[in-house]
Amino acid sequence: MSEKKIIAVLGATGAQGGGLVRAILADPDGPFAVRALTRDVTSDSAKALAKAGAEVVAADIDDTASLTAAFEGAYGVYGVTFFWAHFSPEREIANAKSIAEAAKAAGVEHVIWSTFEDARDSIPLSDDRMPTLGGNYKVPHFDAKAEGNRFFTEFGVPTTFLLTSFYWDNLIFFGSGPKRGEDGVLDFVLPMGDKKLPGIAAADIGACAYGIFKRGKEFIGQTVGVAGEHLSGAEMAAALTTALGEPVRHQAVSPDTYRGFGFPGADDLGNMFQFKAEANAMYTGNRPVALSRELNPGLQTFQRWLTANAAQIPLE
Repeated sequence: MSEKKIIAVLGATGAQGGGLVRAILADPDGPFAVRALTRDVTSDSAKALAKAGAEVVAADIDDTASLTAAFEGAYGVYGVTFFWAHFSPEREIANAKSIAEAAKAAGVEHVIWSTFEDARDSIPLSDDRMPTLGGNYKVPHFDAKAEGNRFFTEFGVPTTFLLTSFYWDNLIFFGSGPKRGEDGVLDFVLPMGDKKLPGIAAADIGACAYGIFKRGKEFIGQTVGVAGEHLSGAEMAAALTTALGEPVRHQAVSPDTYRGFGFPGADDLGNMFQFKAEANAMYTGNRPVALSRELNPGLQTFQRWLTANAAQIPLE
């Protein structure tokens, strides 16, 4: 049997990277082995990956030399950053440059870069439909990743640009789930009116990425978007009603109201939902469910994800 090609996975203990690690490990007869990259190889999650069969290697996304060493000998790299750890678009851009530079130096043959659209292409900085944030951005965590795209192109790194979707897991871990109103009824807040929100189980992003790697060089140089379903806020509330066994109302507040909620990142997320609503045809069109299912035959619907996970959604 020929030696397996190594896929080095950033964020291996996180949502996207963890999904890819598990997808590779779940296919022991497949063509790839996984190198799980993490800052702390002594963490419980890193030890669990090693026990499951991953090669676990220390890497620091803020250190290009560290990344280059971690990428050495790898055929592929899954590149992802986590804006919400630091809220700095400039750091996001620097991290993208480091990943691209290290991949080029290590001779990686295929990078999948987890990115987004640049909201400023649809709503320029001069457009006052939504506030400009940090002087340079409309949706900082989108715009910064999009700015990072250029490094992969400029350095000549063979790259697939992966557009991800709203994690349904955010209902559990990111405070996006239903909240109980003053009348005791659960409210699901989504400031997009009747527009559709592409969503996906976080683990399915990694499984879709695995499908891209398995297709070889077919998607190099292309942008590929993934989603499990496109649902309106009302449709999500109806599915939540069924799964939770009690009524859930969709509260279609305005983006301005959402920005005013005041939690860390509320202005960024309010702008994000407004962008997704106002550029809805483009945004949903960039994330075809049929291709996502082709890449990942086990792709979950929202209802299927809820069946497995609704009990974990905190109800306040």
